[in-house]
Amino acid sequence: MTAPLNPPTPPHGRPGYDPWQLPEGAHPDHHAGTERDEPLGREIRRAALTGLAVVVLGLLLGFLWSRLAPHVPLVSDGEAVYLKDTEGEQAIGADGTFALLALGFGVVTGLAAFLVHRAGGIAMVCGLALGSLGGAAVAWQLGTALGPSGDVVGHARTAGQGVTFDAPLELGALGVLVAWPVAALLVHLGLTALFGPREEPQAHHWQTYEG
Repeated sequence: MTAPLNPPTPPHGRPGYDPWQLPEGAHPDHHAGTERDEPLGREIRRAALTGLAVVVLGLLLGFLWSRLAPHVPLVSDGEAVYLKDTEGEQAIGADGTFALLALGFGVVTGLAAFLVHRAGGIAMVCGLALGSLGGAAVAWQLGTALGPSGDVVGHARTAGQGVTFDAPLELGALGVLVAWPVAALLVHLGLTALFGPREEPQAHHWQTYEG
């Protein structure tokens, strides 16, 4: 007597039988084709270190801004201080210089953050955003401190009547402080979307019935 060509039909009506059940001993995460996510604590530490490193870079941005930004010329007549060039655009140029430098720093830090952790994640995004904003604030304060003296009256007395001197370096539009975090986040999120890891489709494991 020969064995039947077709395998026996599994008893679907048998109590406890589940045709979608994974093979015994299999773990749900093993069939996903991807590794388990790293511990949350490690991800938060990496994001915090990234944010701290970005804040430190604000020192470099502040130094460059103090050296590259155009200064506003002032002159004193012995009684009051006036703009030497009333139609000059040096103040706008200082804001523009800061914005351009901040955008460049944003591109670099966004790329660096992606290379450090290609998987991205909300912790890395938050660390990068807060670090960039903190770095911009540090750059603003340092650039102002490294620029011409903020004591305009004292500076005018030292320079003398009719002698041109530089006004303090300031930001006229504080909105440029967000140029760094905006650029960093756009670059980081764009690279993550284009080159970040992809989740592989889950392969369904069918349980075979014997007997």
